[in-house]
Amino acid sequence: MSARYLLPYSPDDIGGLPAHLHALVWDGVGPAPSQDAVRGVEFFCLPYMRHAVALPLIADLPSLRVVQTLTAGMDDVLPHVPAGVLACNARGLHDASTAELAVTLILASLRGIPHFTRLQDQGRWQQEFHPSLADRRVLILGYGSIGRALAARLEAFECEIVRVARRARPEEQVHSTQELAELLPSADVVVLLTPLTPESRHLVDANFLSRMKNGALLVNVARGPVVDTEALLAELATQRLRAALDVTDPEPLPADHPLWHAPGVLITPHVGGPSSAFLPRAKRLLREQVLRYENGDPLATGR
Repeated sequence: MSARYLLPYSPDDIGGLPAHLHALVWDGVGPAPSQDAVRGVEFFCLPYMRHAVALPLIADLPSLRVVQTLTAGMDDVLPHVPAGVLACNARGLHDASTAELAVTLILASLRGIPHFTRLQDQGRWQQEFHPSLADRRVLILGYGSIGRALAARLEAFECEIVRVARRARPEEQVHSTQELAELLPSADVVVLLTPLTPESRHLVDANFLSRMKNGALLVNVARGPVVDTEALLAELATQRLRAALDVTDPEPLPADHPLWHAPGVLITPHVGGPSSAFLPRAKRLLREQVLRYENGDPLATGR
């Protein structure tokens, strides 16, 4: 029997799938299945963090009808999805983990944790004042499901939250991106959560950065190319702004790239999603999607 599904986890590992369901299992490690083996695959779930090795396989799936990712962003995937094939992302899967990292980056940057870590390496006890998150204004740009998760966590820190999305949603107190010019100068922290699209590429350019207030913190947990790296480096060199970046452009960031040593920068290597929260949520989402497909029900596209 030809397999209809190509999954990164076995049906038994996901749990609760019909016994008759026939799936090939490939986690992106080792050789990809042969063309003969995947000829009947209709539903392909890309292995997480291994898109680079998995995307070329799409062209070898003549029966393909669905591409499922375990990522929130699909900017690297969509160019490879043939016309007529449904592309589904993992909306909601990374909300908790990415929101946690965003809060971590904000607090670590404001309270000087990287600086104190370096002092610890030197065995130095040096008390200092640093900004608090309390009483700060935090602008969330790209207010979707992850933005909601972030706002829920920020509310406990006694800060003001400004929500911004592509379109205004007055019922949720969400501003339009058309209002950014007026909103940016009063924000102490700007968190980027917008997906990477042609419109958002280099959205954070020299003009955007110039409107941010002196001493403001830019946090990017979205996609690296949302920020114009050269424009950011120019601002950081003056020490007028600070940045906390989980994503960069280019990525991975080369060892000799000036961002590593720019003043006021905290960098993590795109780890917003990979945490202990990932696997149970990924398996739950994949199980639900497979059951929908098996039963002929509409899939959750997420985007």
